[in-house]
Amino acid sequence: MKQLSELSVKEFLLVTAGDDPVPGGGSVSALCGSLSAALGQMVAQLTIGKKKYADVEENMKEMAAVFNSYLDELTQYIDKDSDAYDAVFSAFQLPKETEEEKAVRTLKIQEATKIASEVPLRVAQKACKIMDFIRIVAKTGNRNAVTDACVAMMCARTAVLGALLNVRINISSIRDTDFVENLKREADRLEKSAIEKETRMLEWIKTIL
Repeated sequence: MKQLSELSVKEFLLVTAGDDPVPGGGSVSALCGSLSAALGQMVAQLTIGKKKYADVEENMKEMAAVFNSYLDELTQYIDKDSDAYDAVFSAFQLPKETEEEKAVRTLKIQEATKIASEVPLRVAQKACKIMDFIRIVAKTGNRNAVTDACVAMMCARTAVLGALLNVRINISSIRDTDFVENLKREADRLEKSAIEKETRMLEWIKTIL
């Protein structure tokens, strides 16, 4: 069976539209992050080799490499998120006839749900960081691709906020209060940061278009 990240665009859309809960919002959020990185890399590539932007060429080469790294990582998280969901589902299917079985089942559910909370958090962290690099290529890269950079920024915002929704719904059933509070704080920070970064970008683009 193919990994989700190995599906064609059409195949991915069809499987998402099906009656299986995976891929769901978490995997799609990771995909949005991947698209953001891909667009950011495109803007950098469209700048490299252009005489008009010779003074930023080396920086654009560095940016292209950074985006390529994030693209690879976030593409992997498309499958990691679905795998995490499957692990939680499997834990709920464990037997619960005896007290011992119930205890094991509860423990496995909690462990799997923690992982299912941490995976989208990583997506949000990576996508939020990408926004900083998108701002750089938007402001100093090929001006003909500046709107592509804006779409990259919006995709990154969606990746962050979408992933954080998955974090929040998962931690609602976790009993480890310290774990929950730590993730809540980080989720709040990332949400605020992503919204601010996108807002600054969109306000800036209005001044040049």
